Amino acid sequence: MHLDGAGRPLSTAPAGWRERIPVLAYGSNVCPAKITWLRETLGLAGPAVVVRAECRGLAAVWSAGLRQRDGQRPATLTAAPGVTEWHAVWFATPEQVAVLDVCEARGTSYHLARLRTGTVTLEDGTVLDEVLAYVGAGPQRMPLLVNGRPVRMAESPQAEALRLTGIPADTHGLDVSVLEPAAQTSLPGLRMPVGSTARRAAASTSAPRSPISARR
Repeated sequence: MHLDGAGRPLSTAPAGWRERIPVLAYGSNVCPAKITWLRETLGLAGPAVVVRAECRGLAAVWSAGLRQRDGQRPATLTAAPGVTEWHAVWFATPEQVAVLDVCEARGTSYHLARLRTGTVTLEDGTVLDEVLAYVGAGPQRMPLLVNGRPVRMAESPQAEALRLTGIPADTHGLDVSVLEPAAQTSLPGLRMPVGSTARRAAASTSAPRSPISARR
């Protein structure tokens, strides 16, 4: 948990934090310094409850475009069959989601969407039945393909990512349902019982597509 500029044990998180809105956090959004920046720059308020999570079938990769604000190459999410990465889930209040929307340029750079690709499991073994994620909304935030393949953040640091050249993928390959901005304060069906460990049933009859296979 992040509060007053510092990380704190999860045991100090507010009661009922599991009933908040679960948003997959990857890239810079898992960095405590980013949360501090959100507080100082965009007015993020209240305890930020962020829990490490194992993500199967998903990967954080470098996006095709650079960020206008600082010239860095941001991360984006893609389907990655057979891949396991560790990211985090931000259990956010509606007000915190609104701040994230501004940060992620929701509707322009990224969409906020229900994610059905892959499996997201918290450190305590809880498998989330529902999770939201910010996913690329256009070519600049689609995965960058270098020699026909996306480049995982785990394989290439930011300094190297800035020197990459390639083309945007046609798709992030994720099975998602994009949420309309007006839905951010209610998000029906996303309140999960404490300690739920039920695995998500298959939400789609088609296998997830990866940008790799989509380009072939």
